[in-house]
Amino acid sequence: MSEDRPTGGPGWLERLGHALLGEPRDRQELIELLRDAEQRHLLDPDVLAMVEGAFQVSEMQVRDVMVPRAQMVAVERDAPFEEILRTVTESGHSRFPVIGESRDEVVGILLAKDLLPPLAQTRPGPFNIREWLRPAVFVPESKRLNVLLRDFRSTRNHMAIVVDEYGGVAGLATIEDVLEQIVGEIDDEYDVGEDEGFIRRHGDGEFIVKALTPIEEFNEAFGTELSDAELDTVGGLLLKAFGRLPERGDRVSLGGLDFEVLNADGRRVHLVKVRTPARKP
Repeated sequence: MSEDRPTGGPGWLERLGHALLGEPRDRQELIELLRDAEQRHLLDPDVLAMVEGAFQVSEMQVRDVMVPRAQMVAVERDAPFEEILRTVTESGHSRFPVIGESRDEVVGILLAKDLLPPLAQTRPGPFNIREWLRPAVFVPESKRLNVLLRDFRSTRNHMAIVVDEYGGVAGLATIEDVLEQIVGEIDDEYDVGEDEGFIRRHGDGEFIVKALTPIEEFNEAFGTELSDAELDTVGGLLLKAFGRLPERGDRVSLGGLDFEVLNADGRRVHLVKVRTPARKP
């Protein structure tokens, strides 16, 4: 009669290790073991990618994934309701740091959904943002991502304000920023997949365009004559038009079309919305 397996016995990773390559001596050998298992079709490639991402998260710090202070979309505590509403609708975010006299004074977090009750009132009174503020969570730049993720889960917060060693605001980090290190980029409704080409129709007279779209292909699709003599891509045209790296929500008109930046980071533009009621690819 076979003996019962003792409680706390080896898990599947340990058993797989003994079966294939022997017990791994360090993390690198464990990763090689898992990659070998994926090559043998014992492990799904997506699972392998997530495991490797989880390992990376344990070695990364908040500063590695945070949105820098200069790129934070924030609302001012004393701003009129109309200005707050415009910032919320144009950015497309769901949470916003609320600042006082400067960006170093974060007084709370505003959720976009909390603006719905005032909007639903037939005769809205004066809007007092202080009534809708959620407490802000502050974390140091050096905090490990795996610890931050654990804190997000335990406190049910989705955003943290990142502070530097002097107590000044360095940026912000969200639970999505951390999860993307594990599962990869989390697309939103504007993202264009790799198999969808450079241009995708989004609505009547609206198109989502990758910034890497060649200008020649863009001209062919929209019937425009934007110059590609000095630049190769739509993103390059926008950089030249703005004279700087544009941010999400920035708008400009080129060749009779309206361009709105949908997705950009500290290095380049990723996605653009093009509005053209008269011309359609």
